[in-house]
Amino acid sequence: MVIEKLMPPAIPEKKTTFPLKRTDASTVEWKILDFPTPYEETLEKMRTTARRIANGEAGEQVWLVEHPPLYTSGTSAKQADLLAPNNFPVYPAGRGGQFTYHGPGQRVAYVMLDLKQRRRDIRCFVQHLEGWIIDTLAAFNIEADRHAGRVGVWVQRPELGINRADKIAAIGVRVSRWVSFHGISLNISPDLSHYSGIVPCGITDQGVTSFEDLGHLVSMEEVDSTLKTQFERRFGPTKSV
Repeated sequence: MVIEKLMPPAIPEKKTTFPLKRTDASTVEWKILDFPTPYEETLEKMRTTARRIANGEAGEQVWLVEHPPLYTSGTSAKQADLLAPNNFPVYPAGRGGQFTYHGPGQRVAYVMLDLKQRRRDIRCFVQHLEGWIIDTLAAFNIEADRHAGRVGVWVQRPELGINRADKIAAIGVRVSRWVSFHGISLNISPDLSHYSGIVPCGITDQGVTSFEDLGHLVSMEEVDSTLKTQFERRFGPTKSV
């Protein structure tokens, strides 16, 4: 007898006001890098920026980037989940979570916010990151949700099997001195075969998907514009730099 492992139920977001907006007139610097950025260099700059924000030397920032093909390991990564270590470079990220993939066609958003000025609640922060992506996807008529016990954003795929859901966005964050860094990765049109070298986020019974895989052909620029609009709804105004 085969016993199917059921996908955990979707968790509806609590209908509240958006508690992560600042009460002052500060804006979040919004930076888009239009070329592949080296991972190690970006990671070091992000850590430095987070320290400067914590010290009151810099304002809050969001960076939208693409990386060359690579794997990153979080603090909970299991070596057995790295199935093909020679496929791409592997970098320890220092964020929460397990193994994930970054590469062309995927939008990575590094989110550096001062939660002391917003709300000192990491669970609430992660929920709002998920909600930000869910709202962005909804603007493109993609229905997505979150699931109990599994951080990230998921799309139900009943055409692929009972209880099948594929992850379209991964979330891995770190908070130091109440300043967040790392963030989200959203699949727009990456080569999904590159995920075969890892067990993504340690999950073996579900898959990964993208805008393109779901039949939505959109540009990175279109997604960036919508990400900015939906970010401002939840976290407050931005200024492009």
